[in-house]
Amino acid sequence: MLKQENLHVCSAAASTEEALAAMACGPDMAIVDLSLQADSGLDLIKTLRQHYPNLAILVLSMHDEALFAERALRAGANGYLMKLEATGHVMSAIREVLAGNIYLSAAMHARLARALAVPRNNLAGSIASLSDREFEVLHLIGLGFSTREIAMKLNRSVKTIEAHQANIKEKLDISSGKELMRFAIQWLESEGSA
Repeated sequence: MLKQENLHVCSAAASTEEALAAMACGPDMAIVDLSLQADSGLDLIKTLRQHYPNLAILVLSMHDEALFAERALRAGANGYLMKLEATGHVMSAIREVLAGNIYLSAAMHARLARALAVPRNNLAGSIASLSDREFEVLHLIGLGFSTREIAMKLNRSVKTIEAHQANIKEKLDISSGKELMRFAIQWLESEGSA
């Protein structure tokens, strides 16, 4: 790891509760992963933005930026970077966000510009209507996780995940669980290739 004389880590946290307690050290920036032990990184970003409106927030995550960067920015993040990026890109992202700018990869900038230039199709509009939790559930379904596995991964009950699935089916006008799984897989494939 590159040593940066003017940057110091004051705390680390694995959950929303730990992250909020860590704010006592008065950081200038929070680097947030979307996958926390029992919480959603998107929920943590919203909470941090609400309580610390001037805090710089950078998402550094393994989750595909094509799927999650826009949601992270809407939640209040100032930048999004995938963990597979080179250390130099991570340092550039940190410095950009600390300077008050938005940081996204060049590919994500181009993707968002295309999305602004071309009207949203019905599918994109329908996906956008999903709550953050429903979006996470759809993503996990597309990755092949069962309802029980999703419940364990998101630290929620099976009934709660089933309720999210029912809401997703209603919002996307899908009639069965098999159709939802097929849709989620095709959606992930199309987003990955876009």
